[in-house]
Amino acid sequence: MKNITEESKHFLSVQDMVVQYRSEGKVVMAVNGVSFDLDKGKTIGLVGETGAGKTSIAKAIMRILPDHSTYQNSGKVMLDQEDIMSIPEQEMRKLRGHKLSMIFQDPMTALNPVKSVAEQIAEAVRLHSDSNKVQAMKRAKDMLELVGISADRANEYPHQFSGGMKQRVVIAMALACDPMLLIADEPTTALDVTIQAQVLEMINALKEKLNTSMIMITHDLGVVAETCDTVAVIYAGQVIEYGAKEDIFDRPAHPYTVGLFKALPGMNKSSRRLSPIVGMPPDPTDLPSGCSFSPRCPYADDACKRDAVGMQEITPGHTCRCLKAPL
Repeated sequence: MKNITEESKHFLSVQDMVVQYRSEGKVVMAVNGVSFDLDKGKTIGLVGETGAGKTSIAKAIMRILPDHSTYQNSGKVMLDQEDIMSIPEQEMRKLRGHKLSMIFQDPMTALNPVKSVAEQIAEAVRLHSDSNKVQAMKRAKDMLELVGISADRANEYPHQFSGGMKQRVVIAMALACDPMLLIADEPTTALDVTIQAQVLEMINALKEKLNTSMIMITHDLGVVAETCDTVAVIYAGQVIEYGAKEDIFDRPAHPYTVGLFKALPGMNKSSRRLSPIVGMPPDPTDLPSGCSFSPRCPYADDACKRDAVGMQEITPGHTCRCLKAPL
């Protein structure tokens, strides 16, 4: 694999990704033509409601979709100018944990309960380097120290750690081999606000130190504000708005993005109730024709419900999938 150079336009480029599952005789259209780019050392946030397809995008990039239920998985994922969707599985195994790594949403299911935390980190180090057992264990202890866990606790087991500490272990494991790309799938969902802030601060610091590119998957716009450079708003398996963080936060163009911001509580708001987006996300086995958001959109007309809607540029680098944007 080539080394990334400063002249390379994009470190990661996802092009026309499609993921479909088969469930109870129906086809679940989880990801429907998703495309986005990520530069070296930068962070993109994938934002949207539960079921929008964010985790399926991550698993498709990692190539860990379940074989028994995946009906279709297509598109290109260019990592450091190589299409990792087309390489053999044996080569992909060498990349996972080394060139690209993932922090999973639930640290308890990501950790082996019968192995010490240091053993689990050291195992990844030995798989992707020439380290012997002693060197790998030293690296594991160094990584624990890096995420704020004393090396004295290296031989303890996952059940002996709190939720926040387990999440730190998972982060240490993901970063142990200095990956070029880190995918963080809602890494702070199960944590209280104080620990969440500490974990986000730590992830940002480690990313800066290692110059790691990151995909942050979340439905929390506060997390996006803290960590991301660019944002892709995901709805019904599609990117419906894409741009720099400042564009999305200061000039949201899609009615769904506007609705997400209106649903946020605020210290300076006098309203006594939140303003949620009316309705529910569409059934992925039976997506509506035209714009997928049209059944919930207050601005939708017959054209929105009839015609497929493509991405249009609002300002340079800021695109939106809406016939009426900007609002």
